Order: sequence, then structure tokens, then C-alpha cells
Amino acid sequence: MTKDNTRIVSLIPSGTEILAALGLTDVIVGRSHECDFPPEIQNLPVCTQARLNSNANSSEIDHKVNELLQSALSIYQIKTDILEQLQPTHIITQDQCDVCAVSFGEVENALKTLTNSSPQVISLQPDVLQDVWNDIARVAEVFHLDSEPVLESLKNRVQIVEDKTRSLFSTDIPSIGCIEWTEPLMSAANWIPELVSSAGGKPLFSLTGKASEKLKWESFVNANPDIIIFMPCGFDLNRTRTEAHSLTQRSEWQQLQAVQNHKVYITDGNSYFNRPGPRLVDSLEILAEIIHPEIFPPHYQRIGWERY
Repeated sequence: MTKDNTRIVSLIPSGTEILAALGLTDVIVGRSHECDFPPEIQNLPVCTQARLNSNANSSEIDHKVNELLQSALSIYQIKTDILEQLQPTHIITQDQCDVCAVSFGEVENALKTLTNSSPQVISLQPDVLQDVWNDIARVAEVFHLDSEPVLESLKNRVQIVEDKTRSLFSTDIPSIGCIEWTEPLMSAANWIPELVSSAGGKPLFSLTGKASEKLKWESFVNANPDIIIFMPCGFDLNRTRTEAHSLTQRSEWQQLQAVQNHKVYITDGNSYFNRPGPRLVDSLEILAEIIHPEIFPPHYQRIGWERY
């Protein structure tokens, strides 16, 4: 298949960013309602919508998510009429998290309604950084592209961070509490502990490659992280600052050493940490700036992170 007759619909932001990194932006014909990077794709037809109000607070969103899942409904739905009009040759989706994007089952159901096209489905399922590299290579292979230049550049940036933090003594490695959701409290998992370790920190609460889990407030307080980083799924800097307020009002908050040492940070989890694509390397660099400012200049400050 030549690039001239390739028509791709991406139903997941990380997939869109992988396509863009591989030079396929110009053959993306449709996107999900959450795909917003690179900026030039924002005018493309939107093929999905959420069945919940994303402007609600984190507790209300969690309640609605659980309600939908218990009813065997996807949190997102596909606009099959728009998909029919676009006649894609390929659809990029995911089978990693039904809360993060359109479920694979929803995509399969949508495909059954199409009469003018039979697109090839490319489903991403990353849990760790190596999976992201594999996804980039697999997408490139589908479109007969060489992924090596993209992967080499990304891996070199990771290596630069790891080389700088490898020289740290064990006493210089702070414990890091990464918060993926505030109500209920959840620790960030999957690739996040791996990124924290590469950035010269000691990840608390979660294991690399494992799904995020609810965290008891008492456990968080008892662990007393050296650094606290908010990275709620789907929230930008401003929204994260608002959502962090629910934790900061708890009586034990002021006694935490990270709070007393002014080492509490908010990040743009929507653009960076929650998207398993090329910008996970940006996320690593953001963590490095936060955890070891004595080594890494604040290039992403006020863009990807701020002090709370």
C-alpha cells in the first residue's frame, strides 16, 4: 500500500503522536476527541465522544466510570457515521485501558457497521517503555517505514538522563510519590515507576508494568515521600492544580516532609505522563528536572510542570 491511498483514523492520542513521529501526519484523516498533538491534527474530524462529563471533579468522574463499566458500557463511543464517511484503510486503537480511550471491543463493534471500508486495526497495548518502542516499530512496519531514526533519537535522550543520574550515590536518591488520581487516591503505575527510577528517584507504591491501584491515605502518609508529584490522567496543569486541592486540605498534609520542604509539584499528565508514545521521553526529562534540579535545567517548567 502506498502513502497516496493510506487513510488513517487514530482513536488514541499516543497513537496519533506515534504516527506523527513517523512522518504520517498528512495521512491521518480522523482522530479521537482527545487527540490534540501535534497541533496540525486538531482540525481533523472527531470520531469519538465520552459518555461522561470530563469537567466534573475527580470523585464524580470515578463514580461515573465505575457505573458505566458495571453496566458493560464503554466510557467512550465511536461516531460510526463519521467513520463510515472517512473510509479509513487503518485504525489505530488500544487494548490497554478501558478508562483511557475507546475499548477494543467498541472498535470491533463499530467495524461491523461499516459498509464502504474494511480497515486494518492496529491495537497498542503498552505497559513499560520497551512496549512503546515495540509499538513504534510495529506501526512503522505496517506502513513500510524505517523506525530506527525515531527510536534511536528517543533512546539517546533516555540514555543521557540515565547517564547523568547513574553517578548519584544512594543517599542522593529521593523517594517519589506519584499521584495519578486524587479521589479516590491512586498511585501512578505502568511505565511511571520505570521513568522515576531512570530520572534518579525511588518510586513508591507501584511496580513497573503493573496497573495503577487505589492507595490508602494512611499508607501515603506513612511512606512520607521526599517528593510528591501530581500527574492525574487526562488533566492539564491548571486542572491538576485544582484537583490537588482535595488532598492538601487533609489534616496530615502539612506534616508531610515534601510539603514542609516545598517539594510538591503538579504536571501536565494529559500531555505527557499518561500518553505512552514518544513524549514519554519528555516525561522522563520532566521528572529529572523535578527530582534533580542540581543536574537538569528547568526546560519544561511552566510547560510540563510547576511547583505546587
